[in-house]
Amino acid sequence: MEISRPQPTAKGPAEWFTGDVYMDVVVRNPEPSAVRMNLVRFMPCARTAWHSHPRGQVLVVTDGVGLVQARGGEVTVVRPGDVVWTPPGEEHWHGAAPDHAMAHQALWEGDETAWGDQVTDDEYGYPA
Repeated sequence: MEISRPQPTAKGPAEWFTGDVYMDVVVRNPEPSAVRMNLVRFMPCARTAWHSHPRGQVLVVTDGVGLVQARGGEVTVVRPGDVVWTPPGEEHWHGAAPDHAMAHQALWEGDETAWGDQVTDDEYGYPA
């Protein structure tokens, strides 16, 4: 058995995020499991860049109001209790609504996240 102690909160790097995003590593298991889980807090309008995960990703919204979108899909509003699954290799982004912060638990495997371009203001949009 191993007990981990919380690491300091880290500001999300500008290469991966637009706006102010803060991350706490919750789980970072060694191989062979490679399970990763972060608590991620997005300030209003903050969001990830387009990205994908080779084994998919689960997001559990815990606070606020957020937005998610798969490449080619609609921007969708998410709220606490919503669980978002992005299949392996699906390009997507997620972040906070323009008038609310949003927090989620992000769960994925491995370190092979493929980061793409930043989400433009036009792509970000906000559903009516």
